[in-house]
Amino acid sequence: MQKQKVLINGERLKLTLEEFADFGRTEKNGVTRLSLSEEDRLARNYFRSCCESLGLEVKVDDMGNMYATLEGIEDKPPIVIGSHLDSVKKGGRFDGVFGVLAGLEVIRSLVDHKIKPKVPITIANITNEEGARFEPSMMASGVLSGKFDKEKMLQSTDKDGIKFGEALKSIGYEGDEANRLREASAFVEIHIEQGPILEHENVNIGVVECVLGMCCYEIEVTGESDHAGTTPMSMRKDALFATNNLITEARAKLQKLDNDLVYTMGRLNVYPSIHTVIPNKVVFTLEARHKNPATIQKVEEIVHSLTQSPNHEGCEIKATKLWGRDTVWFDEEVVNAVEQATKTLGYSYKRMVSGAGHDAQFLQSYIPSAMIFIPSVNGKSHCEEELTSWEDCEKGVNVVLETVLSLLSK
Repeated sequence: MQKQKVLINGERLKLTLEEFADFGRTEKNGVTRLSLSEEDRLARNYFRSCCESLGLEVKVDDMGNMYATLEGIEDKPPIVIGSHLDSVKKGGRFDGVFGVLAGLEVIRSLVDHKIKPKVPITIANITNEEGARFEPSMMASGVLSGKFDKEKMLQSTDKDGIKFGEALKSIGYEGDEANRLREASAFVEIHIEQGPILEHENVNIGVVECVLGMCCYEIEVTGESDHAGTTPMSMRKDALFATNNLITEARAKLQKLDNDLVYTMGRLNVYPSIHTVIPNKVVFTLEARHKNPATIQKVEEIVHSLTQSPNHEGCEIKATKLWGRDTVWFDEEVVNAVEQATKTLGYSYKRMVSGAGHDAQFLQSYIPSAMIFIPSVNGKSHCEEELTSWEDCEKGVNVVLETVLSLLSK
């Protein structure tokens, strides 16, 4: 099929995004739409009605994933555009939902211009990407790609003890395993950047090459509790002092590895957490992310070296790896199609990496995939202040449309 110069309807995209923000809109114009909640059910129902009004066939699989398909001229594996409708608590109006509604706007635009695609085009709403109610995150795409065991996921419970499987049935979105996404010509996920780089560099589009590999460790420092007023400093085994030394040591070593390495010590628990008692135990986390596995390996060597640190204050130090992942490189052909589409439209862009995890990284294991980023104002995300300009939203979906058209022409 010959590629046509087609642009999306930006005003319609804006109105649709605002309509979906009403499903869980907060007082500060954010969104709380936890997976399989009543707000999620209403958003799913409205998404289904929007798709069916276009004549799309909507199917649901056994993990609650929704697939709305525009028939193609040839009965071949579809091009899939998708992301997720669920949010974190008091999250933003764009995270996840933008990628689903981008697919809706692409198909609306094809219908407007009476373009029947060469192969089917499917919009996917992937269940429980956030993991904010049921852990882990990216649950359903993990099941689709064989990363997670379905039965184990169905038993995951929220803070009220409700199981994922029970919640799925209660909102009426437990579908058939036969409807799972098993093959596709390509998967394209557009997402807000959730970081400051594109805005800082005044760039319209991020062409995402990979999702960073990472490792996450829990470090336990064990000392002795004694009275804070009667124990001489020279006779203490203070786990918090030792932890302070270890964090300083770790930062000094990590910052020498690579300028692109990012690392975080995001959780720190002190015991017994009484101001008159010397801490006898501290547990903290250290996670690091980088695209080069050799750099991650060096991080792990540094973490293990901390257990033998001379700055231990008489304490015992143990490091336990909680989890890790390898860098996921997206399909070169689809990434190049995104880059060419951006050039065709005359938008500024840069090739970049994703430090955050997304469904596309799991689906890439069996479907040629790529991601597109658009700027986040002040890099804000997972908060009510999350914002992306309507102009950037429109440009991003135009890139999705142009990418799909170029893939259809091959």
